[in-house]
Amino acid sequence: MRRIEPKQKQKSRQTVLQFISHYTDKYSYLDSIRMALEGGCQWVQLRMKDATEEVMRPIAVEAQRMCREAGATFIIDDHVTLVKELHADGVHLGKKDMPIAEARRLLGENYIIGGTANTFEDVAAHHKAGADYIGCGPFRFTTTKQGLAPVLGLEGYRDIVARMREAQINLPIVAIGGITAEDIPDIMQTGVTGIAISGTVLRAEEPAKEMARLRNILAG
Repeated sequence: MRRIEPKQKQKSRQTVLQFISHYTDKYSYLDSIRMALEGGCQWVQLRMKDATEEVMRPIAVEAQRMCREAGATFIIDDHVTLVKELHADGVHLGKKDMPIAEARRLLGENYIIGGTANTFEDVAAHHKAGADYIGCGPFRFTTTKQGLAPVLGLEGYRDIVARMREAQINLPIVAIGGITAEDIPDIMQTGVTGIAISGTVLRAEEPAKEMARLRNILAG
């Protein structure tokens, strides 16, 4: 199974549209990932909060296969050992998950490691610990990120980005949390480098077309 080459890690430093998998009454985790990929998404995070590795493994294997076929980066939320076992592209760690420094020790340098942040202090700590990118939010209240406070809004992102520049911290910042298509232009003006979405795609009448629309907005 292939490991990540250094050039793969460079993807974490580009402007990206990330899709966070979600389970709904209408769609399974794999359904959601399939539609995101059909819409051209090039970065997928499999997030199955509270699921065991045994439950996640077959879904992760299939999700990784789909991402490989589409040439998309495949990130697994939280489960560092599963990432190493499957040679996924990387892991995303929440504030209550394994510390980033420990994950880096276990995975080495060729895996992408992202961390959730809500404040500049979180960002600085993740940078020191060796994170490759930051998932920063929430932009507004969202049921998938209930444990984070405060809601950042545009001013919150502007403040964090400005303080990062002052501290010479050069990490990609991906905005997350209740973001809609209409929010993207204003959010990108704050200095963040990417957007993470989930519900706004899955609530659409045609999720794959909505993903393609979001990509066009971000590219424009």
